[in-house]
Amino acid sequence: MATYKKRGYKPKKEKVVEEVIEDTFDESQSDVAKTFEGLDEVANRSEQWIEKNSRPLFYGLVGVAVLILAYLAYNKFLAEPNEVTAANELAYPRSFFDQAEKAAGAKADSLYNLGLNGSADGKYGFLDIAKSFGSTKAGNLANYYAGITYLRQKDYKNAISYLSDFNSEDKLLGPTALGAIGDAFADIDQPAEALEYYEKAATKQDNEFTSPMFLFKAGQIAMKLGKYDKALNFYTTIKEKYATTQIGRDIDKYLNSAKYAE
Repeated sequence: MATYKKRGYKPKKEKVVEEVIEDTFDESQSDVAKTFEGLDEVANRSEQWIEKNSRPLFYGLVGVAVLILAYLAYNKFLAEPNEVTAANELAYPRSFFDQAEKAAGAKADSLYNLGLNGSADGKYGFLDIAKSFGSTKAGNLANYYAGITYLRQKDYKNAISYLSDFNSEDKLLGPTALGAIGDAFADIDQPAEALEYYEKAATKQDNEFTSPMFLFKAGQIAMKLGKYDKALNFYTTIKEKYATTQIGRDIDKYLNSAKYAE
């Protein structure tokens, strides 16, 4: 009897495909199993490490918690009350400083001294507040007032010292303090140092009050030092950026003097 194969019948190839699929599936299962074994091993090691170091970890967490609580307690029970006390103390010498700024001669000197040193009945002056509350905002501000007071009294060394201890990002006070240091150096005939601080003051905060004022002072000192190009640059900046200010409206004559200086 004759035998025949049905057209399209390919049993051998199908069997090969099935075997490949089975092998691939087995390999995948093997890889997954290895992955889980690795994860189990890592987890076991982590558990062992935690068990071994549980006490140091506990003490570490306790230490962090103690530091946080200490910081919060410091702010609540020490720093904040200190700020309030310092601000209240500062009001007394500031009243004398404000009066002195409007007075003249011996009266002004007497008022400046009261603001600087306080009174005999125990009221703090700027020097006391700067020393006792130096870490507070009021203590920082006391450095500024003490420095300006010394500048008014022509005690330039102390003026520079206290103003250097003052730090502020305020748009007016920050530049004014740096410019006052420049004034002190200018008054003791140290123009190079004065120029340095006038430049710092001019660029500390960009505004139409302090910036043109200290650019102009920097230009004057630069002219004195024979740095005409530098002076020209300061005056040009005033003309370009602050032309509508009082200094800006009068800057052309100074600009020309720098431009044609020999």
